[in-house]
Amino acid sequence: MLLWIAFSLMTGAAIMAVLWPLRTGAALPAASTAEADLAVYRDQLTEIERDRASGLIAPAEGEAARTEVARRILRASAERSREGASSGDDRRRRLVAVVALLGVPLMAGGLYLALGSPLYPPQPLAQRLEAQPNPSDVAILIRKVESHLEANPNDGRGYEVVAPIYARIGRLDDAARAWANAIRLLGPTAPRETGLGEALTAQAGGVVTTQAKTAFEAALTADPKDPKAQYFLGLAAEQDGRKAEAAARWSALVAQSPADAPWLGLLREALARIGAPMPATLTAPAAGPGAADVAAAESLTPEQRDAMVRGMVERLEARLTQEGDDIEGWLRLMRAWTVLGQQDKARVAAGQARTHFTSDSGALGRIDALAHELGLGS
Repeated sequence: MLLWIAFSLMTGAAIMAVLWPLRTGAALPAASTAEADLAVYRDQLTEIERDRASGLIAPAEGEAARTEVARRILRASAERSREGASSGDDRRRRLVAVVALLGVPLMAGGLYLALGSPLYPPQPLAQRLEAQPNPSDVAILIRKVESHLEANPNDGRGYEVVAPIYARIGRLDDAARAWANAIRLLGPTAPRETGLGEALTAQAGGVVTTQAKTAFEAALTADPKDPKAQYFLGLAAEQDGRKAEAAARWSALVAQSPADAPWLGLLREALARIGAPMPATLTAPAAGPGAADVAAAESLTPEQRDAMVRGMVERLEARLTQEGDDIEGWLRLMRAWTVLGQQDKARVAAGQARTHFTSDSGALGRIDALAHELGLGS
């Protein structure tokens, strides 16, 4: 309650400080100064006329005196008019002052009660840093981690947590340093190395520098299938003018990627940029791996292309063994083995597909139709 009283007094003092210049002087007496002056001037006119009549002053002097008194009467009359207008202005100023003195605090208090939280305890910055931060308050989260790292400079996990946040908000120098510290303290892994490589590449305006390339190569050493490292190493090859190497890397990445991989669009644009075809993915909607897929991999040797396609088909077969309710996958597997000249394996795939869809007449019809088309028998 004392706090509210103090706020009210401070508000009133602030308003009075603003309204003080609008104050008016003391109230005028009933007979204003102008009225008194007019009465004196009228008496002077009467006295001048009396002196002229009695011959105490010459006619010319009397006329001059009369003219001067008349001028004073006009000035006093104008002053009286201004005083009347000023009296009306004073009343309006008083009304404005009363409205401001009462209305502004009442309106401000009402808005605060409606929109604010008068019962919520104060939260200075130090307490907010100590408290559990709001996940959406990124600045508080970063400051909290930075304070922790200042006290614990060998906490590699802290650097690993804050590094991607730095990168996301554009603090690329800090992101690169954080990833480097995480690698130094925790050891190299594919995500840490690719994080460092991405930060260095972004720092260089999209150019894969020597340091970034080293980081991506270290990521591939830790995980040969890491998609980010493969993409950026292909980008480095393109930037160095080695388009065949870039096409080989990107085509291999497409071949090992699922159809819903988020980086396929980027790879499609990259391959189109260097004039290379887009090979089919393992679970692409179109027909499964076959002769067209082998022809698409022009940057690979025949042995590499054959191994790539067989690997794709074998991975598809392994997936269908675990997830057998994918009718499109079974149809692609039958077609793929046929294209590769493995008719026996194609027949086995057709039989396994029928086993998975024994109660689905529509799926059985599609399997039988494709088996007939491929010459696999029934």
